[in-house]
Amino acid sequence: METETLCQQLTKRINYLNNNEIDFSSIVPDVRLFYSEHSCARTPVMYRPGIIFLFSGHKTGYVNERVFRYDANDYLLLTVPLPFDCETRATPEAPLAGMRINIDLLQLQELVMDIGEDDAFQPAPSASGINSARLDAGLLCSLERLLDVLDRPLDARILSRQIIREILYQVLTGPCGGALMALINRQSHFGLISRVLRRIEAQYTESLSVDQLAAEANMSVSAFHHNFKAVTSTSPLQYLKNYRLHKARMLMLHDGMKASAAAMRVGYESASQFSREFKRYFGLTPGEDAARLRAVQETISPLAR
Repeated sequence: METETLCQQLTKRINYLNNNEIDFSSIVPDVRLFYSEHSCARTPVMYRPGIIFLFSGHKTGYVNERVFRYDANDYLLLTVPLPFDCETRATPEAPLAGMRINIDLLQLQELVMDIGEDDAFQPAPSASGINSARLDAGLLCSLERLLDVLDRPLDARILSRQIIREILYQVLTGPCGGALMALINRQSHFGLISRVLRRIEAQYTESLSVDQLAAEANMSVSAFHHNFKAVTSTSPLQYLKNYRLHKARMLMLHDGMKASAAAMRVGYESASQFSREFKRYFGLTPGEDAARLRAVQETISPLAR
């Protein structure tokens, strides 16, 4: 079957799951589907590590001077939590339809152990947290089988993990294999920067200096800056600031928190400084942005919430 035809079928499948509001999240928590017939202008977002497959529509990401596009031809692999700007293109005729699979590190480690020292497995090294590769027919067939079991609870519970393992294996043995290997190599530069990112995730409300973070990675400040930017495409301080702003945004949106309270919660000492930086980054005041996001949420497919 041609790739284009298969992508059309997968788009219809996601639309079916969307229209029937099938909730498989408790059975297959590492898989999320999304479907939308509306474009979304460039806006800051925060993505968790995972593999993102699109079967229709496309997205464009912006991190400082770096621009990356993913669509039905190329999947996206993110191996670090990443704040970036994202632009979505979708119409009723060509909706945005796709799937996101979170990376289970234990499953990845078990897979690498099973592969062992096989000479056929030679992944190219990668230092970046953003990678993409061709979405081929083999991967699409595995994704099709995963979609096929999601509306049958017993099948989803028993079969989905093995199908996800198969998808992970195909990514691991493909062009992005080195990026996945870096996730479990704790002594690589990527592994050391990942450790710093986990510290930021756990302690972003505290006063974290570049010197402290460089020491955490056991690097000089200059080497730390270089390697941090290679992985995240941004500087350590800018990453920390963007991370705090995104966390505050979620507190206002999901918990109904006031801007001043959210600012204090994420580590800002000045509410006015928070509001200035929030508007500079998101383009709206905290109140305006929260109102806009609530309005957008009401129109989003249940699969994407």
